[in-house]
Amino acid sequence: MKLIGIVGTNSSRSTNRQLLHYIQKHFSEQAEIEICEIKDLPAFNEPEEAVAPAAVKELSDKLDEADGVIISTPEYDHAIPAALKSALEWLSYTTRPLIDKSVMIVGASHGSLGSSRAQAHLRQILDAPELKARIMPGMEFLLGRSLEAFDESGELVYGDKVTELEECFEEFQLFVTLTNQLTKDQRFKTEQKRNFTWEQAVNGGIEK
Repeated sequence: MKLIGIVGTNSSRSTNRQLLHYIQKHFSEQAEIEICEIKDLPAFNEPEEAVAPAAVKELSDKLDEADGVIISTPEYDHAIPAALKSALEWLSYTTRPLIDKSVMIVGASHGSLGSSRAQAHLRQILDAPELKARIMPGMEFLLGRSLEAFDESGELVYGDKVTELEECFEEFQLFVTLTNQLTKDQRFKTEQKRNFTWEQAVNGGIEK
């Protein structure tokens, strides 16, 4: 199974990056996980002809080829970071690679709540018509007190959280497999969704 892990912030000191690298290493025998950064993507600026900048297109191509996606988000002011929102805006306005793509949301925060509000915010965004990801239901992996969560070798030191993450990842593998089986015969509808415009929606010309 090939997965993409998206570091949902442009911070160079984020524990969400540490979390994804731990996931990549800990589950290396179950899946090939490539970590992708958004810190070098330009801020969203509506382009002419809906053409993605090269860096956005590179990320989009990797998402297209992946079986599923893991997004790790911090929480800034009860929401996801502006950098992550900007990256999603690029993808939704241009290539739309997340449509029907299985997504697992995780998050780490310095406090005790583990980005719970940001994860709820991200779920709402990913359900937009231009993104329409298949978000893993009934699961939240919330890593609180993340500044003390990793040792010098990058291992997660909270044993209960290791167990919880292993259970979540096992469920996500099954979710990816089932979702891909269900959607493989609906590629035409997926392309219709990628061609969605609000003009079509207003005029009644989009099939939902």
